[in-house]
Amino acid sequence: MTSSNLTEQIISAAKNEGRTLLTEVESKNLLMAEGITVTDAHLATDADEAAAAAEKVGFPTVMKIISPDIAHKSDVGGVVVGLADADAVRTGYEEMLRTVRESAPDARIDGVSIQTMAEPGIEVIVGSTTDPQFGPVMMFGLGGVFVEVLKDVSFRIVPLASRDASQMIREIDALPILEGVRGQAGADLGALEQLLLAVSELIERRPEIAELDLNPVFAYPDGAIAVDARVVLHEE
Repeated sequence: MTSSNLTEQIISAAKNEGRTLLTEVESKNLLMAEGITVTDAHLATDADEAAAAAEKVGFPTVMKIISPDIAHKSDVGGVVVGLADADAVRTGYEEMLRTVRESAPDARIDGVSIQTMAEPGIEVIVGSTTDPQFGPVMMFGLGGVFVEVLKDVSFRIVPLASRDASQMIREIDALPILEGVRGQAGADLGALEQLLLAVSELIERRPEIAELDLNPVFAYPDGAIAVDARVVLHEE
């Protein structure tokens, strides 16, 4: 199946179910098909499926709850990292579903996402939203909890040129963190520029996408990878 066909299949499946929000697995599969580097993710709906998926992605692995009703997975016990083998995955699956159902009894649960556990890096956010006046707009800044606390972000209208991507990165206040401070390795700014340009091109190519969030993206001295992804489609 070509990348274009896979993207069409993912978008069509969501629309046929009356959904605008893609699951994390769908979002990552779409992004991977479109050439954007994300951690590999597989949907599992029981403990044995989860263990088999973990064998595919390799250990240690990460497990996340998949639910359209849960925005912050960690708050309800819906994220477990560092699962070392298949038995740990099976046990983790049962414990996670029990914990989530106790914390969010009314939430619909579609299963779990089993995904590669990436090495930690500098956390940044890359996103896109649709402005009523200007259309698609890109965002960049520090990721994780920092984006909500510091609100240190930059914006540009899509499509981005190379100059725009470079400026977005370099105009946030946290640039010294990305460049490396006190002996800490900095981020590969060129890789972040390419990621911004790739997302801009995707938004242009796929006007069905209303919102896109990659948060966090782990930025390394020699590359970057998105470890969490959220894609929202326009309503018909």
